[in-house]
Amino acid sequence: MKDFKQVSIEQINVSASKLIGKDWMLITAGRDTASFNTMTASWGTLGYLWEKNVAVMFIRPQRYTKEFVDANEIYTLSFFDERYRNALKICGTKSGKKRPRKAQEAGLTPMVTTLGSVAFQEATMILECRKLYASPLDSDAFINHAFAEKFYPDNDFHVMYVGEIVNVYRK
Repeated sequence: MKDFKQVSIEQINVSASKLIGKDWMLITAGRDTASFNTMTASWGTLGYLWEKNVAVMFIRPQRYTKEFVDANEIYTLSFFDERYRNALKICGTKSGKKRPRKAQEAGLTPMVTTLGSVAFQEATMILECRKLYASPLDSDAFINHAFAEKFYPDNDFHVMYVGEIVNVYRK
């Protein structure tokens, strides 16, 4: 992992709302740079749960990346500076099923992490996560049903994944 150093989770000194909601991230899973998929996400959070530092992310069932996250124990969250906004747009709008090299087409260089997952050389920070929990959101669990109607008119509720942050890498 050229140019990256491992740091403690306490060295992430930025708002999760900014990091995920404003700057976006790539969720990536796979076992090598020839067999992985990635997608842009702007929904999620970082926190502490079950005596572990965790990242919580959400993937709709029709997203191709979900197959890779489900098939692998480890996934990564890659964060970038503003120069890569267009690359994140491409990775969020193009299907990896139809364009398996979409990340490379977007100008990103895949690399294998310490635990054997995939992240990107251009990232400024990478969180390597081990899946702990996955569950689809439930329409009956919404207290304010307007959210379910607004965000899920097709009833394609996200699956929520909770992952233990096992490694943090920064440039």
